[in-house]
Amino acid sequence: MSQATTVFFDLDGTLLEMHTDQFVENYLKELAKFVGDAFESKQLISWLWDSTKAMIINKEADKTNEQIFIENFVKKSGTKKEDVWPIFEKFYVELFPNLSHYTNPSPWGKKLVEAAKEAGYRIAVTTNPVFPKEAIYGRLAWLELTPEDFEWVTVYETSHFTKPNLEYYREVCERLQVAPEECIMVGNHMQEDMVASQLGVKTFLVTNYMEDRGEPTYQVDQRGTIEELYQAIINRQGVFAKA
Repeated sequence: MSQATTVFFDLDGTLLEMHTDQFVENYLKELAKFVGDAFESKQLISWLWDSTKAMIINKEADKTNEQIFIENFVKKSGTKKEDVWPIFEKFYVELFPNLSHYTNPSPWGKKLVEAAKEAGYRIAVTTNPVFPKEAIYGRLAWLELTPEDFEWVTVYETSHFTKPNLEYYREVCERLQVAPEECIMVGNHMQEDMVASQLGVKTFLVTNYMEDRGEPTYQVDQRGTIEELYQAIINRQGVFAKA
């Protein structure tokens, strides 16, 4: 068994304690409210969901998630990007940073990152890149973390695939020039995170805010609470054991 060198941390429901579906629902409501009279809110949310789904099913390696999202949104809504995007960008700068009350940030997220670094691992945030970087960096800030704390953070501007597509994980490995067998995926979602095992990535399923749609199921090498994950890292147990 090859020695793991790199830890992939999921963000929502893993480093950042939250129920993801509830958060996304509230976030979309806030966005619709912010956009206000420009669109009818139910219609706007419908276009946003449709455009998000377009990213998830996309198989075109030559387009970023951002490009897929914008193309789909513009087509569905009949708007021009230059008329809509400045409003969205304003939302992410002005309002999004204040939405942390829809999550449960605790010191554990930062402690886990620091513990993994102290143990000598390279680390990346492998959150599903269906959001712009401001939204992802904003969520890191709620944990007192920045993009510079990691070697790579997946965002929709630079990613070409989403979870649970295996190409998403393959792309991250290629970015970091690391073999899947050298990586550990730490996440709370059976389908989106544990699927990485199909590539040969070791997996740790975090149970505090665990999500499991029932099927398919994937190999889980280790599971436990955030506290147990922390202990496993600092004591080098289970998937974190030295070879």
